[in-house]
Amino acid sequence: MTQSGYATERETTEGRVFTVTGGDWNTVTDSIDPLSNEKIVVNMGPQHPSTHGVLRLVLELEGETVTEARPVIGYLHTGIEKNLEYRNWTQGTTFVTRADYLAPLFNEAGYCLAVEKLLGIEDQITERANTIRVLFMELNRISSHLVWIATTGMELGAISMMLYGFREREYILDIFEETSGLRMNHAYFRPGGVAQDIPESAVKKIRDFLTYLPKKLKEYEALLSGQVIWHERTQGVAVLDVTGCLSLGVTGPVLRSAGLAWDLRKTMPYCGYENYEFDVPTAQTGDVWGRYLVRMAEIRESLKIVEQALDRLKPGPIMVADKKIAWPAQLAIGVDGMGNSLEHVAKIMGQSMESLIHHFKLVTEGFRVPPGQVYVGIEHPRGELGVHAVSDGGTHPYRVHMRDPSFVNLQAIPAMAEGALLADVIAGGASLDPVMGGCDR
Repeated sequence: MTQSGYATERETTEGRVFTVTGGDWNTVTDSIDPLSNEKIVVNMGPQHPSTHGVLRLVLELEGETVTEARPVIGYLHTGIEKNLEYRNWTQGTTFVTRADYLAPLFNEAGYCLAVEKLLGIEDQITERANTIRVLFMELNRISSHLVWIATTGMELGAISMMLYGFREREYILDIFEETSGLRMNHAYFRPGGVAQDIPESAVKKIRDFLTYLPKKLKEYEALLSGQVIWHERTQGVAVLDVTGCLSLGVTGPVLRSAGLAWDLRKTMPYCGYENYEFDVPTAQTGDVWGRYLVRMAEIRESLKIVEQALDRLKPGPIMVADKKIAWPAQLAIGVDGMGNSLEHVAKIMGQSMESLIHHFKLVTEGFRVPPGQVYVGIEHPRGELGVHAVSDGGTHPYRVHMRDPSFVNLQAIPAMAEGALLADVIAGGASLDPVMGGCDR
């Protein structure tokens, strides 16, 4: 048994094996002399109701003041990026959608845009497919922000906010279920378009939602915005100015709350966002209060985009015309709501032997993507979501790496927490809105 700078290691017949342990805890505690130093070390998480998932914070305290904070991640590691290398390009959407599980449609959108860029078919995506993508991404942005305000309200004492936020989110999940068949992890966006068209019943529900939610937003603000305790817990808490945000790579509402109107939908448009009228909300405070104001304003801007998308929803195809890529699309669902209808199967099998072989090859192997590498960035509810996709010319991705905003933004916790009170760690961490599925993908 030997010791390296990394971890304990030993040689076996299978090769070198490393034993990785939680040594960081011992390192921190051993450095503190309990007799001459009044500092204590508190382990917060990973099983903690206020860390937004399995996030661990090792906090060094002097009284109620945090003198050092260490975020520890990796407790929700799913190997999504590695799994993509063993599935075809279309099947990849079923994996990436599970990364940030509160914003699955953004994961799918970033991945599909990267695949389409590798294929060189960005200009062939139909107007209806792009409009549906924008429509569903903005609904997903609203649902994600509703979870943020619900959970942050609960963590700061406004417990009823938890009930209201999730109540309104259910409305959006019903719309997703009616269209894609699933409430979460939809795999609805596919390279080349979307899996199936949006039904009229879902369009009606969305129009009803446009009149329903604004009234509820006013209720939220009546509950929180003038509340003295809410002010005390958010104003001047976990401050991070523009310089700090840019130094750490922090994007999204946290950056915009510090005054910089950086939004990829405006600065680097995709999916036709340049054709929509909306504002980029900002605040100047750079604190938890500013992040609350920005997210509330973003919900209203997303409602404006959703309304415009509904008006732009013209009849037409939802998938590219190239049949060597367009799978699966134009499906006819069976009477049980699952699988293909018999008529659809008969049509595929009855056309010609060549088309049946082609369909079989497309479903089992998938299409080939020309060799190359691309990077695509989109505006996720938590900041810039980037997808770096590499193809070696095969039917599987050679490598896909996601720049998840939760992962990058978590770097800001020490900057916001050190020197502040222990209670403010909760408010500051919540204001980043981290989702550990995206962080540990």
